[in-house]
Amino acid sequence: MSRRCDVTGKGVLVGNNVSHANNKTKRRYLPNLQEVTLLSDILGQPVRLTVSAAGLRTIEHNGGLDAYLLTTRTAKLPEDAQKLKRRIKKAQAAKAA
Repeated sequence: MSRRCDVTGKGVLVGNNVSHANNKTKRRYLPNLQEVTLLSDILGQPVRLTVSAAGLRTIEHNGGLDAYLLTTRTAKLPEDAQKLKRRIKKAQAAKAA
């Protein structure tokens, strides 16, 4: 499992532990990732994603998974989210027709 959010693209950061004696050792800052199943209203089925806690709050703030993906620019989304957005747009167009 890659340590990257499927919605926001947040990933691992690298930094240093700094001791009292000012010794520096490498460390990793891991994002708070959660395996969640979100319901897509347009697709009518659940979608399983690895999302950061901040990404989950962003989705809820924007009114759900479909609303978030449709209002966010495609260039700002990771590849997995772009694929999901295309599926949602295609299903939306099929329902409209």
